[in-house]
Amino acid sequence: MDLKQAIQEFLEGYFSTHDQRKKTRAAYATDLKQFLDSGGKDTVLSSLSAADIERWAAHLRHQEYLPTSIRRKIAVLKVFCSYWLRKGELKESPFWRVKLSIGRIQQLPRSLTESEMEALFAQARQNQVDRNSSRRDSGNRRNEWRRYRLLRNLAIVDLLFATGMRVGEASALNLDDFAVQEGVFAIEGKGGRHRLAFAVHQNTLQVQKDHLEARIGLKADVPALFLNASRKRLSTQGMTKMIAKLKTEAGIQRHVTPHMLRHTVATLLLRNGADIRIVQEFLGHASIATTQRYTHVTKEHLIGALRKYHPSMSLRLAG
Repeated sequence: MDLKQAIQEFLEGYFSTHDQRKKTRAAYATDLKQFLDSGGKDTVLSSLSAADIERWAAHLRHQEYLPTSIRRKIAVLKVFCSYWLRKGELKESPFWRVKLSIGRIQQLPRSLTESEMEALFAQARQNQVDRNSSRRDSGNRRNEWRRYRLLRNLAIVDLLFATGMRVGEASALNLDDFAVQEGVFAIEGKGGRHRLAFAVHQNTLQVQKDHLEARIGLKADVPALFLNASRKRLSTQGMTKMIAKLKTEAGIQRHVTPHMLRHTVATLLLRNGADIRIVQEFLGHASIATTQRYTHVTKEHLIGALRKYHPSMSLRLAG
């Protein structure tokens, strides 16, 4: 069996017996295709060797993938080999002879500054105000969509920051996931874990109510809370492009992603004194170790402030 056929049969067989999300299957397919394209097209499954795996790891390092990404891709390949080992197509796992030194890099969450966050919000609000103040095109169906889109954009930015929601979680929201009276969103997070997200600020709740009212007024054959121009569910890619356009309009020079809004609110919560376990539940982290990454960022802020304002920096103290 050649490697291409083995990958296809693995994806069909492995995911038919494992309760995995579609995004997980897609990620596996992408990683395995990348392995195939990097030099494994003429490889027979039974001849897969440790040298092939080490060659691919070297290729990924050359392409400047981060250690975390390399480890994930290698882990997918290991699952693939284990599957065919159980099926008897491999006599032994090539990983038994693999020696890799990938290294570890601790990535601190990238967040926006408070002024950048304010600028992003201000631009989203201004875009909506500018459109609402223009009445010459009222009643036009095309411009009705444009008005909705700007309200939707404000609602998404506000929601991501207010709730710390992942962009994939926001994209997956349906109309009935928003309990308006309680100001609560029902979220299905990573690994199928469910949690509630609360709109605690009155302004946030009003923005979400206004968007919901506008969304209900649009005819669509999908239950999605956020729609794209085709009246279908707005994808994570669509949200990412929207945030990128908004940050440019706001004059923010650096790259901004939806996930950075999640990082920003988590960092500010800890900086403002919130208990780390509250932040863990707020973000939907399965492990508090994941949440603790943000404490490194807040410590840097604390040290910077101490160096700037601590009286020992200006007083002449005996030492």
